[in-house]
Amino acid sequence: MTWIAGFRSAVISPYEQIKLSEPRGFADQTVRQVLHLAGGGSRLRVRLTNHYGRAPLTIGSAAVDGRDLAFDGAGKVVIPPGQEAVSDPVDLAVADDLELSLSFPEETGLATYSHKPAELAHIVGGESVEGRFFVSGVDVDAPADTAIAVAFGDSWFEGVGSTVGANHRSVDYLNRRLDRGWVVNQGIAGNRLLRDEIGEHALARFDRDVLATPGVTHVLVHFGINDLGLPGMVGEPPATAEALVAGFTELADRAHDAGLKIVVATIGPFAGAVYPGISTPEGLATRREVNEWIRTTDAFDGIFDVDRAVADPASPDHIHPSLDAGDGMHLNDLGAQAMAGAVDLRTLAL
Repeated sequence: MTWIAGFRSAVISPYEQIKLSEPRGFADQTVRQVLHLAGGGSRLRVRLTNHYGRAPLTIGSAAVDGRDLAFDGAGKVVIPPGQEAVSDPVDLAVADDLELSLSFPEETGLATYSHKPAELAHIVGGESVEGRFFVSGVDVDAPADTAIAVAFGDSWFEGVGSTVGANHRSVDYLNRRLDRGWVVNQGIAGNRLLRDEIGEHALARFDRDVLATPGVTHVLVHFGINDLGLPGMVGEPPATAEALVAGFTELADRAHDAGLKIVVATIGPFAGAVYPGISTPEGLATRREVNEWIRTTDAFDGIFDVDRAVADPASPDHIHPSLDAGDGMHLNDLGAQAMAGAVDLRTLAL
């Protein structure tokens, strides 16, 4: 048995995202959050994070499924800015969902968080909000030969467009197909391959969110839509095909240098996206060019053709109407299932 990743949550800085969402902090409040594990074990430990905090974070108490957590034997923990705290192990057999309860006796400042996790956080005595706060992972004690893949990408992994609270993200559907091993979700909605915007870009966060994941053997990659679409919202040109190819190639090289297998998705369709500036002829043409390279290159250990799995055959730059979440840019539950179905499990050997 050894410690491997049972759950992961890629986090972003609220100080950089105020214009795009509603980051928040807490004071004299308790927050309960459901964490959907990719796989379980006989013991667990929880990772809490103050990665983007500007002041020490005080956790008055923490518990999972009603079991109190301790940190070096103490129930209270103070996490310095930029740091993480890992709980002492708890003997608790778990295979699916955990409820994590965190109490904040002092002002937290704006929270290091996941802004679109397709799950609600429940503030005791108050409202429920979409978001995941101050938690970056759960490790489980599982057989040492358990293979772990990291789903490393954007909203199409994180789950935007799927039913909130239903565990209908593409990564969830993929895990239901696996006989052994599992996939942990490190998607960030709005994240880019090449440039910081919503969270650090892929090349910057690869070491932390992929290589540092306990037990990782494979990485699945889905990037590109935000490099091609988001620039148009602020009047900038989309990323070039050459830049995207270089970025994907660098990811492949870094994965292989670390002894990982890398499986890359084609870039999904986004024509007709309702957000101003997203869907441009230039960006869509680059998508087609990069997808042809992804399908024919030998840089990766495998690909999954998300584009063809979810596109409308009558208009291939568009998501099929039955799979569209309604904004022309994200997948609904059926679309997420189709995306997961595009993965050839032989490329994962999980």
